[in-house]
Formats: sequence, structure tokens, C-alpha cells
Amino acid sequence: MDLYRLALFVHISGAVGIFGSLGALVFGSFALRQAERAEDVRLLTRLITVSGNVAAVCIVILGIAGFYMALTAWGVSATWIIVATISFILLAPFGLLVIDPRVRSIAKQARATPGGPLPETLARRVETQGRMLAVFLSIYVTWLLGIVYLMTNKPATGEAIVVMLIAGAIGLVIGQLWRLSPIRPKDRIPASRR
Repeated sequence: MDLYRLALFVHISGAVGIFGSLGALVFGSFALRQAERAEDVRLLTRLITVSGNVAAVCIVILGIAGFYMALTAWGVSATWIIVATISFILLAPFGLLVIDPRVRSIAKQARATPGGPLPETLARRVETQGRMLAVFLSIYVTWLLGIVYLMTNKPATGEAIVVMLIAGAIGLVIGQLWRLSPIRPKDRIPASRR
């Protein structure tokens, strides 16, 4: 069996796993901002946490296979590989250091809250942390799409850097729009939160 083809399969499977997990993360984050009951928050934070863990495993798998392919087929001196690798290294801890603590803070407070309608303190935490999750997840997804562009088009250094800067800027804009979007219609917001 050709090890390069096996590594390519593992690499692509890792990418599919990452984007599938990110889909669940984005869905969970969006639904979290719509939650009206403490038990919904607990359920959604579990979904987000599990999805984040699956994404982390897939990132490791993708990275190992990608590094093998870079060493054996492309050579680590290919500029697009260098930009993609640096981008990947910068992105890898993002979930652990930026996204995960926000979800864990919501989950911790939700576990300490009895079932029923969201109390004001938990609703406020979901709202503030949920808005930041929107920004960070948008940047995360667009940054990964930028890396996919690098892998599929193999551009020169300048173009590769510009692509990653544009991907980050697009993610930031999308995240800001998502962050500023209303959480729920006015008629569903409890009077104490208007």
C-alpha cells in the first residue's frame, strides 16, 4: 500500500471531521443564545464540548498526516506549506485557550443552576460569552477555509499570506455581524432582561 495515499486519506478524513465538528460547534453556539431554560444550556454546552474534543482529535490526525505528506512529497520548503503550517500552529491552541474556557464557564454555571427558566445571571453569561463565541468561531472557520485554499491552490508566499489575512478579516466581519445580531425576538425576551 502506498503510504502517501493512506496519509492523504487520513488527512482529508481529519479535515472532514474538523469541519463536521465545527458545524456542530456553530449550531450549538447559535442555539445556546436562543436557550430559555437551564437544562437547554446544559445540553448545548455538552454538545459544544464534545464537538470541540472531536475537532481537537481530528486536528492532531490531520496535522500528523499533513506533516508526513509535506516531508515525503512536497518538501517543507514549499512556501505554501510553511504559511499553512504556521497558520495551523497559530490556530490549533485557539479552541483550547479561547473557545473552551468560555463554554466551560457557561457549563459550570448551568450545572449549578436548577432546571427551569434561565435565571438572570446565567442568561447574562450565555449572552456575553455567546457573543464572543460567535466572533471566535467565525474566525476559526474562515481561517481553516484559508488553509484549505492554500492546500488546494498551492500559491506563492505573498498570495498565501494575503489569503490568510483575508480569511481572518472575513471571519472577524462575519463574527461581528453574528455577535451583533439579536439573540431572540423582543417578544420572547423576559421583561427583566429588556
